[in-house]
Amino acid sequence: MKEIPSEHIPEHIAIIMDGNGRWAEANGMDRSQGHIEGAKSVKKIVERCVELGVKYLTLYSFSTENWSRPEDEVDALMQLLMDQLAAEAPALAEQGICLKHYGGRDNFSKDVLGALDKAISLTAGGTVLTIGLALDYSGRSELIHAMNCLVEDGVEITQESLEERLYTSGMPDPDLLIRTAGEYRVSNFLLWQIAYSEIYVSDLCWPEFDMESLDKAVVDYASRTRKFGTVK
Repeated sequence: MKEIPSEHIPEHIAIIMDGNGRWAEANGMDRSQGHIEGAKSVKKIVERCVELGVKYLTLYSFSTENWSRPEDEVDALMQLLMDQLAAEAPALAEQGICLKHYGGRDNFSKDVLGALDKAISLTAGGTVLTIGLALDYSGRSELIHAMNCLVEDGVEITQESLEERLYTSGMPDPDLLIRTAGEYRVSNFLLWQIAYSEIYVSDLCWPEFDMESLDKAVVDYASRTRKFGTVK
């Protein structure tokens, strides 16, 4: 694997994992098989992020809009989520990887919430890498949630006070946003947080996205000059 200088490694990578179902259909498989293969890609990318020294990885795992998908596909996704959490959380804890959930809770079953909360509790002490799972997540809903909290708390509305009430409170904004499957849209993901993120689009569907694909995205990121609205 290519050596990448540490000063060129983004502290926080966010990924819109797109194309699981498309990849499965193109390969004559059921869409659920695409999600299973996509979960394997997650494991590879987590491993590489640890090797590179990335500190935060946020994965767009299930959007609020995804609830409108066929019931059997949603059920398969929820079962896969529970299976993966149960299987991977102990190893993640041993590696010092912390899991967090960004999104709503009301639409999940008790079983899903139980598996999610157990994995989060088990990995709470991790300091090597923080993985944010965006589940039942909507960027617009997150902003409304934060604004409602501001009203309830009766505090002045500032950038800082709003950020403290986002699901991602305490986490730095993404340096690099990766979108797979060749789609050029942010799909209601981290709308506040990606204001100055560098965007990288891969034509690969998520099950095809591997460690070398991540390295390619990081090398591309390292070649850019980040200005944050100023002149350099």
